[in-house]
Amino acid sequence: MIRALPALLFLMTAPALAGEPQLEMCGNRPNTSDKTCLVDGDTLWLYGENIRLKDFDTPEPQTQICGGDQEVALAKAASARMLDLLNSNDWTIKYFGYDRTSSRRRLAAISIDGQDVSNILIGEHLARSWPNGEEWWCR
Repeated sequence: MIRALPALLFLMTAPALAGEPQLEMCGNRPNTSDKTCLVDGDTLWLYGENIRLKDFDTPEPQTQICGGDQEVALAKAASARMLDLLNSNDWTIKYFGYDRTSSRRRLAAISIDGQDVSNILIGEHLARSWPNGEEWWCR
């Protein structure tokens, strides 16, 4: 269940509630008003809105690959970890406007027990800080 709180803050209380969808990888799912899935380790769709998580970057699983098979494997690990975090914990999402890409994704941060998921993935060596972190998986 998602409830609105002041300052555009929402509280996610899945998976405790029956009928609340678990996130899955988006794959080739069409864009719809209720699309809710994970694109990769730093991008998701939540009830039809394309969301880019801010301040970190994960390796790319399909396009703009600079690190070959090793990068794709790391991208899959980052995505799997993000799915595990979001499907196994209550989390909070805070919105920050839109990115500057042509798709105009909503910028957001997700926290679990007060800890930003970006710090979790960076700490587990599944992501880099963005924009100033080195793309170490391209070496």
